Amino acid sequence: MTLQTKLDAFKAHFESKVAPAEVVEIFRRTTAELIAGGQAERSLKVGDLAPTFTLTTAEGERVSSTDMLEQGPLVVTFYRGVWCPYCNLDLQAIEEVADEIRALGATLVSLSMQTAANSLKSQRQNKLSYPILVDEGGKTADAFGIRFRLQDELIDAYKGFNVDLPEINGEPSWTLPMPARHVIARDGKIAYAEVSPDYTQRPDPSELVAALQRMKETA
Repeated sequence: MTLQTKLDAFKAHFESKVAPAEVVEIFRRTTAELIAGGQAERSLKVGDLAPTFTLTTAEGERVSSTDMLEQGPLVVTFYRGVWCPYCNLDLQAIEEVADEIRALGATLVSLSMQTAANSLKSQRQNKLSYPILVDEGGKTADAFGIRFRLQDELIDAYKGFNVDLPEINGEPSWTLPMPARHVIARDGKIAYAEVSPDYTQRPDPSELVAALQRMKETA
């Protein structure tokens, strides 16, 4: 079963069995507004120089993109948080190709605005072999051009599901990264970029493997 098939199945169940119709409409409308706003198109693209970052793992170790790129390409996925079932399915799907990614010489990391404790919970629940780095305040997501503020009606809808982002993320902004994946070459340039303003739609992680294979063939 593909990742998108799993996401579609969850969405169908959520919209028909869990969420009230008026809340489903809010989710759909605010997603459409984010798409129409064009932020995804304005984010960093293939060929752009990726921002450098030094972040902390859920266990407290500081790691830098510069150091990781000295070892080989870097695969970065932006993760909304432990509370998002779509994102958890995404992390699990990426885990299924993690060995292939590493076999191609790349380092794999996920970035999230959530606190270290929540990232550690995500790693354990999703049985990840790669770390979730703490992007405090979304500064790195902002540098990639994918951080946005939730609309007021969406904030109210999230609160109805007990999703308190200021508590989860440890800061008050009510902002999130759009789900995104980037493959960064050793020279710091972005070789693959995909941003999903509709959080229910994600490309298959096999695209990451294919991007790394293309890089290896053209090296």
